[in-house]
Amino acid sequence: MGNIVTFARDGLATIGDSLTSFVANINTKRDKAASTFYAQPLLSDEEILNAYRGAWLPRKIIDIPAFDSVRAWRDWQAKGGQIELIEAEEKRLNVKGKLLQARIRARLWGGAALMIGTGEADLAKPLKVEKVGKGGLKYLTVLTRRQLTAGEIERDPASEWYGKPQAFRLTSTLRGQVDIHPSRLVMFSGNEQPDDDLSIGAYQGWGDSVLVSVMDAIKQADGTAANIASLVFEAKVNVIRIPEFMQSLGDPVYREKLLERYTLAATSKGINGDLLLDKDEEFEQKTASFAQLPEVLMSFLQIVSGASDIPATRLLGQSPAGMNATGESDLRNYYDRLQAMQEVEMTPAMSVMDECLIRSATGARDKDVHFTWAPLWGMSEKEKADVFKTKADAGRALAGTNTSPALLPIDALSDALVNTFIEDGSLPGLEAAMEEYGRLSEQEDKDEDIEASTTPEKVEEKPQTANDAAPRTLYVRRDVLNAKQIIAWAKKQGFKTTLPADDLHVTITFSRQPVDWMEMGSTWEDEVKIPRGGARLMEKFGEARVLLFNSNMLRWRHEEMVEKGATWDHPEYNPHITISYDPDAPDLTNVEPYQGEIVLGPEMFEEVNED
Repeated sequence: MGNIVTFARDGLATIGDSLTSFVANINTKRDKAASTFYAQPLLSDEEILNAYRGAWLPRKIIDIPAFDSVRAWRDWQAKGGQIELIEAEEKRLNVKGKLLQARIRARLWGGAALMIGTGEADLAKPLKVEKVGKGGLKYLTVLTRRQLTAGEIERDPASEWYGKPQAFRLTSTLRGQVDIHPSRLVMFSGNEQPDDDLSIGAYQGWGDSVLVSVMDAIKQADGTAANIASLVFEAKVNVIRIPEFMQSLGDPVYREKLLERYTLAATSKGINGDLLLDKDEEFEQKTASFAQLPEVLMSFLQIVSGASDIPATRLLGQSPAGMNATGESDLRNYYDRLQAMQEVEMTPAMSVMDECLIRSATGARDKDVHFTWAPLWGMSEKEKADVFKTKADAGRALAGTNTSPALLPIDALSDALVNTFIEDGSLPGLEAAMEEYGRLSEQEDKDEDIEASTTPEKVEEKPQTANDAAPRTLYVRRDVLNAKQIIAWAKKQGFKTTLPADDLHVTITFSRQPVDWMEMGSTWEDEVKIPRGGARLMEKFGEARVLLFNSNMLRWRHEEMVEKGATWDHPEYNPHITISYDPDAPDLTNVEPYQGEIVLGPEMFEEVNED
């Protein structure tokens, strides 16, 4: 049965359901695209190993996603004592390090596993998680698909192991061949095989190396870089024109004299020296242009970046180029993909190991114990402070004011905010403090307080309510609690006199404009600790020598009061501590700023004293 061919004047013909052009050679034997097809990609273990050990691109493509997936690690949610036990067990077994090793080898070889060691002799039987007691998890061993041979594939669709090997065989020098049930393995693959029945190679039951699909792009980029490097040696070529050169080459004496003559000329010239030539000889230099080569190389590297699904800013370790380019969106997408991979691939694969880990650490299985993967995209200190301020402001709004009712019961709102700040780590040590002092909902008024609040004498002396408070000027400060350390530093730097220890403070607000104090809100932290290091400067404000430092919390607290109506006499607010008013103070250019921790006490509200 043949195709019906209809010819037209322009040489086009319709053959069945395809288009053939005898003029353009489309869909004919002379069509260049007709020879393009996809073949089975194969890389031997030796090629994979050589690429990983000998070239930087393959190594980074393998290591970067594996490292980033475990870099931030995970946060356990449990009672305080349980968390410490689980984290100690993770450290004892080096879970994070072993998992990183398994992830790297899975991406490199196409598959790897962590063997869960509980001390049982028969590894061919399924692992009974409920039998693991305290200290029952003995070891975790990293094995690759080169060491574990997959057995027969499970074909029962009702089995949880459908499509997976029923067992794996490990060849041990001490125990010979050992069969291991898959429930005892935390398995990871490189690139998943689309169908095990169609897989080709000696390692069925595992995936492909990540390098298989990107090796062509890597070779093209490496080849381009190597060719550009070779062109550097051809950047400058000297051209000398010699009269009757070709006619005289037949004379061996001429050839010898010619080589001797230009060897001497090149020696005498050097790099910047003079070149001696005959009057009839001509000399010319030709240089090669490399203007477009960086763009060509970068194009090939971007192809590698796309093939490996790693942003160029992360793969190449360079800042993005182009107007308004930040690379932030690329990194966010990359981290979002890794976070999805943690939830979809890593968490299910680690479920049995984690169950054993919890039991081995605590001796039991508390159903409330769980973990969340820590965010891969870390916020700056300013972003953290802004988020904290937003949550605090939202809490105040929900709690209501004198003019608007509360939207939630105060006890419920307090518990919710405490849980929020514990989970996001905004207030370190909050959980322990709540266990010591109790939650707001657990507080009970003492009998004597209740009785005192209901006596007529106390009622008469009750202070004014907030909506009756008269506006007044406002000065807010935090005293420095470790002032002695700062004064000791100042003495070492050459200050003969300093302010007294009880006078060292940080001003937050100095409002000559009267304001309602009750509208200024309150801080969530009774004590503020400014960590060591960071930006510290010594400046002269009038006659005062001050220590400048950064604190996002103090800044947003100042801004909050300004938004509520407080005034500030300066164009901007910089947290600082006045050290001395001594006119004979040392030259500040020779003073090394204080780098230690700064501890500040609670906020103190006072009226402005102009004196």
